[in-house]
Amino acid sequence: LVGADPGEIALTTNTSHGINIASRCLPLRAGDVVLSSDREFPANVYPWMALAHEGIVYERIPCTSAGLPDEQRILDALDRPRVKVLTLSWVSFATGYAFDLERIGHACRQRGIYFVVDAIQGVGARPLDAPACSIDVLACGGQKWLLAPWGTGFAYVRRELVQQLQPREVGWLAVRGSSDFNRLVDYDLSWYDDARRFEVGTLPYQDLAAFCASVEMLLDVGIACVATHVGALVDAMMTRLRSAGAELITPDEPARRAGIVTVRVKHPDRVNEQLTRAGIVCSLREGAIRLSPHLYSTDDDVHRATEALLSA
Repeated sequence: LVGADPGEIALTTNTSHGINIASRCLPLRAGDVVLSSDREFPANVYPWMALAHEGIVYERIPCTSAGLPDEQRILDALDRPRVKVLTLSWVSFATGYAFDLERIGHACRQRGIYFVVDAIQGVGARPLDAPACSIDVLACGGQKWLLAPWGTGFAYVRRELVQQLQPREVGWLAVRGSSDFNRLVDYDLSWYDDARRFEVGTLPYQDLAAFCASVEMLLDVGIACVATHVGALVDAMMTRLRSAGAELITPDEPARRAGIVTVRVKHPDRVNEQLTRAGIVCSLREGAIRLSPHLYSTDDDVHRATEALLSA
């Protein structure tokens, strides 16, 4: 899914856990600066805000006048003094904007800045190679594009970084001795050499079994095939909406989006209710309607959703 090897993966129960691995374990000191884009999902905001009592400066870079992340402004901000971390959502939950992770990650690596990515709105909808994008820590929940149960997910920690970081949340299964259940009271706080050191407590294996089945299905289909299918549906939807004069928030450029189409309407609450009554499953986010076709969606689904939205 992300170009990692198993030793770089910690199983988690949500995206927040992975972001907390980054915020709590990366070597930050008072006065260090963490940068992000404004209008991020809260899971990638609060863990960084919580570092204020340690003297860590968390700053959000303003979005463009259109409400989209300002990628160039973010890149320019990397040259400010004491910037140590850049943390971004690969795909915006509200607008569908997709960052150029490879470009940004390369810029971070050149400057010795840690690059942290919340990938929940992109993994499963588009291919991703975390090492090629110079990502240091990636967090992803399973319940979105991976079609898995709530309470599942994973974190990627770059191999060269794993053993440099000390877990701040300590799980009994994160140490080497936990592999032998007959010697559990021979206490030895020696972490696993791989990303398992960041796993906390007993995981919900019954949910992770379903998570694995979903991932296996997606890999059988092929993420590139899923991306092609979803991209075609999104193109069709955006073309129809644009021609009808709808106000699209999601960028037109295919490289700058994944599977989310966000439309601004005059009365979003009322439109959301009308779409729901028409059997169209959508989301109301930040005062706009969000539609997200996936691999199971068809041309007919997209046509019906688009017509229902335009007539609402």
